[in-house]
Amino acid sequence: MITRTALPIDPQHPAFAGHFPGAPIVPGVVLLDEALHAIACATGLPLDACELRAVKFLSPLTPGVAVELVSEVQANGAIRFEILADQRKIATGSVLIGKTA
Repeated sequence: MITRTALPIDPQHPAFAGHFPGAPIVPGVVLLDEALHAIACATGLPLDACELRAVKFLSPLTPGVAVELVSEVQANGAIRFEILADQRKIATGSVLIGKTA
């Protein structure tokens, strides 16, 4: 099942102050944090032990742009995700919930 969720990224997030002052972009860690929390809420799965299988950042995101997370649980238990601004892919990846390092 494919899940679509809005990712609210606060345009006043404190990370913007140090992430390229004058020309801020959303740090990748902020995108991943929001995506993982949205996946946990949508699936009911805990994130206390998860493994990021792959993450690729494809396009920068500026503050204030609306972002959507599209995620899908795969047969192997991994959750594939895309972070989109309109139809532009910002990031893609996959996470396996319940794995330990």
